[in-house]
Amino acid sequence: MQKCKTASLEKQKKEKGLGIEHVTKKDVNTAIEENLKQERHQTKTEYQLNTISMMNELTPFEEHTVNSVKYEPTWNSLDSRPLPSWYDEAKLGIFIHWGVFSVPSFTSEWFWYYWKGPKPQKSAVDFMKNNFRPDFTYADFASQFTAEFYNPDEWADIFAASGAKYIVLTSKHHEGFTNWPSSYSFNWNSNASGPSRDLVGELANAIRSRTAIKFGLYHSLYEWFNPLYLQDKEANFTTQNFVKHKTIPELYEIINKYKPEVVWSDGDAGPDTYWTSKEFLTWLYNESPVKDSVVTNDRWGQGCACKHGGYYTCKDRYNPGTKQNHKWENCMTIDRQSWGYRRNTNLNQFLSVHEIISTLASTVSCGGNMLMNVGPTKEGKIIPLFEERLRDLGKWLKVNGEGIYSTVPWSHQNDTVAKNIWYTMKNSGNSKVVYAILLSYPEDTVLKLGAPIPSQTTEVTMLGFPNSFKWISGPGGQGLYITIPTISWNMLPCEWAWVLKITGLGN
Repeated sequence: MQKCKTASLEKQKKEKGLGIEHVTKKDVNTAIEENLKQERHQTKTEYQLNTISMMNELTPFEEHTVNSVKYEPTWNSLDSRPLPSWYDEAKLGIFIHWGVFSVPSFTSEWFWYYWKGPKPQKSAVDFMKNNFRPDFTYADFASQFTAEFYNPDEWADIFAASGAKYIVLTSKHHEGFTNWPSSYSFNWNSNASGPSRDLVGELANAIRSRTAIKFGLYHSLYEWFNPLYLQDKEANFTTQNFVKHKTIPELYEIINKYKPEVVWSDGDAGPDTYWTSKEFLTWLYNESPVKDSVVTNDRWGQGCACKHGGYYTCKDRYNPGTKQNHKWENCMTIDRQSWGYRRNTNLNQFLSVHEIISTLASTVSCGGNMLMNVGPTKEGKIIPLFEERLRDLGKWLKVNGEGIYSTVPWSHQNDTVAKNIWYTMKNSGNSKVVYAILLSYPEDTVLKLGAPIPSQTTEVTMLGFPNSFKWISGPGGQGLYITIPTISWNMLPCEWAWVLKITGLGN
């Protein structure tokens, strides 16, 4: 059967000029032909070799069939797809912003735009004027993106130690530089310039061989200064040269090559019809090699955020503080101002471990996941401060992860009386377990919780501590008054925050 299928593809190549049945596939091959012939000025032999390689990568389209539901290219259909359960259970992911912007590492990963965009920022302009020759271009930074200390095994071990269950690596940010040897980013990728390595592939292999962490990829739909994108934008997105020649081919390439279980889309200026987002997601959910396990976010075109997609991100650092009906994610940064590594930062601009745990608790209590970002250096190092934050969070989760992973929101997110407490819950057979995350240690010997309604079988313990805590009911049976025993600091199970496990409640 495979032999006949291959022969059929070869026949299509000869008779249809590499046309393929699906519209998106046809667009991909049109992109190959025009990009490689006109824009890259490759030799005929190079063109043929690249085309054959692309067709080999597209072969999996024909090999994957739908197991059950057939999704259609409409938002009603795509939004009906159940979110794979692993994502809601995971709760914590690590975001990695890494690219050529890690070389100037000044202000943020938006440095190029701040320097050369329509409204240049004085700080970026002055930085270049004072430190580089007048004819220096942003592309000149690529040779300094060396990654000589990049050890993907080390990264994988650090991420595993953090307690994260998935990671999302930037495959390409808005600058357009791809961290893999893309066939559609000629001379502007990590193999053709800079590191001369497949940064994406190396980390994917390390994560999968050393950890149980899910591997995901961030991908920017648009590129600030790509001429094709700017032409489409000038035409009010009535043309799709950039989408057909760059965006869609890249997405197919990274899905088939690296099989990410998170596809984190960004840079969605322009309507979803321009990006052909619905058509791509239809293929992703129906036919791709990750169709059963992949999760996607909501940034697929103007108006999609907080409305369409697998889970909602809504905006950067989104943390509503109240329970949401749709699964959501709080993508946030340890550096308060930047996603990419920046050299011009100060210690007080990094979140403390307590602030990170507080954000995790509030996010999970309201039904969200937290995707916490670190920005590696141009040399490929995760700086010691980032590593310390990740490892400290992991230490806390080793003790308290029971109250985070695989939990669901309770009837109350905050307590009605006590401050700085967030609740989570797990169903255990016919009963439920409620977790009260205390962001500050009780100052009094009695902790008065207003939300729980105790019963005769109620039991209160602290995760990581061996003994049960005594309690009495509040007035009228409403509330749980817990006696906090005297515990020396060296006997406490953890630092920063503490989790009470409460069973046998009446609510």
